[in-house]
Amino acid sequence: MSNEIDLELFKNRLLQQQKELLEFVETGNDAAKTVELDQTRVGRLSRMDALQGQAMSLEIKRRRQIELQKITAALRRIKDGDYGYCNACDEEIAIKRLEINPATAQCISCAEKAEQD
Repeated sequence: MSNEIDLELFKNRLLQQQKELLEFVETGNDAAKTVELDQTRVGRLSRMDALQGQAMSLEIKRRRQIELQKITAALRRIKDGDYGYCNACDEEIAIKRLEINPATAQCISCAEKAEQD
């Protein structure tokens, strides 16, 4: 790679992000539990709020799982020696892009093309 990447630095950042996300997943499980629909205990609006809160928690959990998958894939690319290269065109990913999101797997051109499709 022409722009020498400090793989250890990126690996440590990815591992730290992974650790933080796993901690959030553990603490977020309570909010995603099934909502109690006992009308004698909770009013209608409170149940609606609880259902909305549950739906939001489930969506956040889903997004965290996706981010964890991206981090795992990036760590695998580091191990395999493919880190820093676009998985679509095999060109180098700009270091600035990796600094912003070390789990990114595509260069900016391919990411923009994917968004348009």
